[in-house]
Amino acid sequence: MYHKSHGLNTVCTHAGELEDSQYKGAVSPLYMSTSYAFEDVEVKRYPRYFNTPNQVALAKKMAALEHGEEALIFGSGMAAVSTSLMAFLHKGDHVVFQNTLYGGTSNLVVEEFEKFGIEYSFTTGSSPEEFEAEIKDNTKVIYIETPSNPLLTITDVKAVAEIAKRHNLVSMIDNTFASPVNQNPIDFGIDVVIHSATKYMGGHSDILAGTVISSEKHIDTIFQLAKNFGGSLSDYTVWMLERSIKTMGLRVKAQNKNAQKLAKYLENHPDVARVYYPGLESHPDHELAKAQMKGFGGMLSFELRDGLDSSFFSKSLKLIKSSMSLAGVESTIVAPTLTSHALLTPEEREKQGIKNGLLRFSVGIEDKKDLIADIEQALKVVRTEVKELQDN
Repeated sequence: MYHKSHGLNTVCTHAGELEDSQYKGAVSPLYMSTSYAFEDVEVKRYPRYFNTPNQVALAKKMAALEHGEEALIFGSGMAAVSTSLMAFLHKGDHVVFQNTLYGGTSNLVVEEFEKFGIEYSFTTGSSPEEFEAEIKDNTKVIYIETPSNPLLTITDVKAVAEIAKRHNLVSMIDNTFASPVNQNPIDFGIDVVIHSATKYMGGHSDILAGTVISSEKHIDTIFQLAKNFGGSLSDYTVWMLERSIKTMGLRVKAQNKNAQKLAKYLENHPDVARVYYPGLESHPDHELAKAQMKGFGGMLSFELRDGLDSSFFSKSLKLIKSSMSLAGVESTIVAPTLTSHALLTPEEREKQGIKNGLLRFSVGIEDKKDLIADIEQALKVVRTEVKELQDN
């Protein structure tokens, strides 16, 4: 039986689990029905209302992990993002966004908000002063993402939460890159925490889901819109996600450890121009990351030195997979300009500091020596190609 005093791995394993009262199985039973009793029942259950047995149980686990009161489970991270934002924004309102965001979120804002008469501003940086400078009389929400995708910039979570409270705004954070293992924004005063549960919560590259965690009051506000938008998740995937979260603490801590070692290795490599990882002392936000994170995460980005083709490098890797998503147990690498931020214009990417040669590296749980060996052989292939071109 889960209790609030339990540690992380116990919460991952036992919070919100359903009891198999009939057969006493060790795992939560799966209720696949989309039709439940209507008469003489306390709760009228319907999948689109986020209240099937498996949905409710998983929501309890999510809330426990992020130290919130309640949670909702969505069909994707973007369903969670869009529903949460639209639940608190109406025609004539204004929202302040951090300048470095997941490309899908930026695209949602730029392409859709004008249709609904919602105003928005992007900060020029991530300092508290830059957030406060963008607040207007009609501002209703501040939205941040830290660590950011893909440059791993760090935003002061507590400072932003205090600004939001001072101006009576709702503060939201995309906490996907950190995961609940490494960062719990509600503890710093943030109102609404959002995850692409596809990533570290799922952790095996086989689940598409999203989640929102907040107070009972805010979750009810989001639910009133969510039931109309219809972005709920099937119970089978809910069950798979609950199973995956049981090992999240173990997986993410192993990825943290690997990423720290790989970041140091890359930072000292002559073929690497720059590494973006908050666990490095050279990272401009390292001290802030230490103050608000329990671990620095499994994500890093890097740029090869001039003259080395990053695309050819990626194609030359044998163990590390070229893959669009991230945070699985397997290591993957990708160019954000071709995937997460492909919908942005070159000018918009330039404003965020995302260069064409940037590579986002999702570090898995493989042995460090094997990952390094794969990078070394790929770099050797790229260097050989450069030399051959120069000789010809």
